[in-house]
Amino acid sequence: MHAPQELDLTISDVAHGGIFVARHEGRVIFVSDAIPGETVRARVSDDSKASFWRAETIEVLEASPHRQAHVWSAADVSVSPALRPGGAEFGHITLEHQRELKTKVLRDSLARFAKIDSDVSVAGVGGQEDGTRWRTRVSLHVDGAGRIGPYAARSHNVIEVNDLPLATAAIERAADKLYGDTADRIDLIQAADGHVRVLNRTMDDKGQPVERQSSKREVLIERVGEREFRVDADGFWQVHHDAATTLDAAVRRALQGVEIDPNAWHLDLYGGVGLFAATVAELGGTRVTSVESNARATEHAGENLSEWIGARVETARVDRYTRSLLSTASERERARLRDGVVVIDPPRAGAGKNVVSDLANLAPRAIVYVACDPVALARDLGTFAERGYQLAGIEAFDLFPHSHHLETVALLQQA
Repeated sequence: MHAPQELDLTISDVAHGGIFVARHEGRVIFVSDAIPGETVRARVSDDSKASFWRAETIEVLEASPHRQAHVWSAADVSVSPALRPGGAEFGHITLEHQRELKTKVLRDSLARFAKIDSDVSVAGVGGQEDGTRWRTRVSLHVDGAGRIGPYAARSHNVIEVNDLPLATAAIERAADKLYGDTADRIDLIQAADGHVRVLNRTMDDKGQPVERQSSKREVLIERVGEREFRVDADGFWQVHHDAATTLDAAVRRALQGVEIDPNAWHLDLYGGVGLFAATVAELGGTRVTSVESNARATEHAGENLSEWIGARVETARVDRYTRSLLSTASERERARLRDGVVVIDPPRAGAGKNVVSDLANLAPRAIVYVACDPVALARDLGTFAERGYQLAGIEAFDLFPHSHHLETVALLQQA
């Protein structure tokens, strides 16, 4: 593009992805660091598309009453956009209004992609009243000059910062002690025991961590209530310190009115280390299978679920597993699947049409969908509706304060 263009814009709405909507001469412009109702001066950062541009707020001309001093001063609108660290794109908005905006995004997504008119609201989760100090896992990056810090928003430029307000205090203290390192990325992790682990990672040319050659991996113990879960230090676990407990409780509430048949076959898809398989087992699901593509995670799931004789783990891609069930399950097994419940916790892209269609063909009694992306959830709910499953209950949680992310738990049953 040519020299950056600056425009005075009135912000009309919020869009999914932590950006806001304005219009200029008939063109949609997606603007960062704004709030609906404000007038801002924004610098166009991308005008390559004919249908929309992207811009970054550089000055607030008429502020919303919901604007606050950014919880991360390094990301404040007074800082040049190229130097603002990413990960706290709602940090300039009061916490209550953040949740109102997330609620709007979720409801709009359900209406647009699933034709569902819902009154669901995004609820806060226990912790700091200002929404800080919740991150138990933080990734920092190292550039060629040895600088350590988060990436700038929407870029791979490393920004050195003086604080990490969304991280737990212990992680922030550990980050303060980091200096010259040969790694490309440094992961700081605080598990249930309170100790911080520092993992140095090298990356491939696609920005993905290179598998370590050593067979020795540090294993952490995470807790949900009285139950312990083994997970690799660099494996997946929820980032918010109360997230796993919150989601476990939400899945239990979703299944309160659903009969958990001990003779049925229950599934935990995208099961990780077995969190929701344990939930179903504790509710009376004698036979439950957890399916996860990561072999290390399923190894831990086997350990975490070992007290239930009927619990099984499978290392497989979920789409291949559900398709194989349709072709290989006996009629007796299909009957047990129909009497069972399924918990599905897909990645941000959602389950997709193939998995949704397979599940609808397997016809379980109930499906609990745990979602980290409202648009992907709504698309999948729309597909479920086409296949005879309707939304029977839904809750949403602000497990990522000061970012645009949220978590949703939905119960689906046959119409």
